[in-house]
Amino acid sequence: MAERYQSDPVDVAPLGQPLKFEFSGRTAKNRLYKASMGECLASWSPKNPEERGIPTKELIDLYRRWGEDEWGIIAAGNFDIEFERLNSIGDGIITPDCPPSGPRFEAFKELATAAKANGSLVVAQLAHPGRQLSAAVKKDTISASAIQHPPKMGNTYAVPREATKEDIADIVNRFAYAAEYLQKAGYDGIQLHGAHGYLIAQFLSEVSNQRTDEYGGTLEKRLRFVVEVAEGIKKRVKPGFILGIKLNSVEFQEKGVKPGEAKVMCEKFQELGFDYVELSGGNHEDIGYGGERESTRRREAYFIEFVRDIVPHLSTTKKFLTGGFRTAAAMVDALAILDGIGLGRPAAQEPRLASALLSGRVTGAVRPKDEILNNFIAHLSAAGTQIWQIARGQEPFDLSNAKAVESYNAAFGAHIGRLVADAGKLEVYGFPEVTSPETASHPYGTAY
Repeated sequence: MAERYQSDPVDVAPLGQPLKFEFSGRTAKNRLYKASMGECLASWSPKNPEERGIPTKELIDLYRRWGEDEWGIIAAGNFDIEFERLNSIGDGIITPDCPPSGPRFEAFKELATAAKANGSLVVAQLAHPGRQLSAAVKKDTISASAIQHPPKMGNTYAVPREATKEDIADIVNRFAYAAEYLQKAGYDGIQLHGAHGYLIAQFLSEVSNQRTDEYGGTLEKRLRFVVEVAEGIKKRVKPGFILGIKLNSVEFQEKGVKPGEAKVMCEKFQELGFDYVELSGGNHEDIGYGGERESTRRREAYFIEFVRDIVPHLSTTKKFLTGGFRTAAAMVDALAILDGIGLGRPAAQEPRLASALLSGRVTGAVRPKDEILNNFIAHLSAAGTQIWQIARGQEPFDLSNAKAVESYNAAFGAHIGRLVADAGKLEVYGFPEVTSPETASHPYGTAY
């Protein structure tokens, strides 16, 4: 029996209430949002870029499993918009060179159909890495400014140049084309990844955006890039298509959100017709091995204040929050100021968590062992391993089981060794694969 977070008694009915998006007119069947997580399951070729990024049977089957449950919204991806500038190896990829027909298109279409089979809305998260591009994948990239991402945990990043106006126009077109392509493939909408240090966040942040032209300086100017992306998408898609954006506090933290900036930002998103904002936290520079360090606590406190600063200025645009929700009581309480609850890693541990919460079968997510909770990278990687298990027809291993965690930790160490030995050949990627009886002995749908 899995160990769970304990929840105060609560009526979960508010979690089951439908949510209408005012701009698109679409309605989610409930308030539970399966947040986007990197799957690393699309096709990959180190040498032939055009063979990259096609949804595989495993990726489609993963979304089939989430689609069988009661999620109000399922966010898929990251999906990238260039073959060589990738967020992660194994991402789905859509470029203007990809026609809305043929094997790639049919695979994206099949993924959407699988995710929507039980009435969930499916949105695709579109992203560009900007300066957060691994130098092993490509040596050069673009960003808001020519400021290289610092090395982190043995990773080095591509050298960026400041994006020209021609570069910006090209990226805007790529986002817009991908949105149109996905609408044709049956997706209900897209979400722009404006968090975690990716390209949109690089333009929004005063730290990474030190331009002196119309794309840098004041918040209004730093918003110009995402404004042009949103407007480009709106011109290409038909009515009824959801447009969302993911934001976080870290891009604003170092120099702080000046008085009124959150208000300006939110008013702009509503003016542009964003159906929702997903608030999140963290970026590559924040990822570390520690647990509740003082810096972590300060960042979490700032994040709470950031949410409080954002929420009052969003009315027509809906508010989702992803990160930290583990009990039904906390989720219901949060709906006093939010419109939806985002769940990431808990949905990898339990793809059927939405129905379990809504039915009252459980009132809390599985609680991982402390050694996982206190090691962010190991926890993130474990969720990836669970995602791969689901995709391959296995029940995800139980992170509250000490023997399973011990087995996973051994696999995690071995995977890190293989990544180091790969030495930039790009043949090893993704997540640890587990094979022990404690982690990989149960077909999907059978309990541990």
